Amino acid sequence: MTTLTLEQAQTIITAALAHSRQSGYLPMGVVVLDDAGHVKAFAREDGASMFRFDVAQGKAWGAIGMGASSRVLAERAKGNPNFFTTLAATSSGRFLPQPGAVLIKDAQGQVIGAAGASGGTGDEDEAICIAGVQAAGLTAG
Repeated sequence: MTTLTLEQAQTIITAALAHSRQSGYLPMGVVVLDDAGHVKAFAREDGASMFRFDVAQGKAWGAIGMGASSRVLAERAKGNPNFFTTLAATSSGRFLPQPGAVLIKDAQGQVIGAAGASGGTGDEDEAICIAGVQAAGLTAG
């Protein structure tokens, strides 16, 4: 199994933030987690709110923990709100099922991490994560 490297994580963040600036989005925070949910890298742009890390991490942590993008989790939460409220409570608030995080997969399709962003709309956050993952030569899922 492939391991997510620090170099790949930094590439994801650099490319995600570049995509954000090119798109004219507000200042962002982007986090990359490894397959165990540990922070591999994080960056918060100048002017981004102090909440950016916690929100980006919560989206990515939920994605890696549940094996699905945070967009998929947000859709699932609509049909089973009690379960997702329980997940948030049992994870001490670290689980955030809102669009803006994607799984990171290697060439064999194995999940090796997750990227999450915060600062824009869920669509904007997700778009910059996808751009970052692809720039690192990996697949967003």
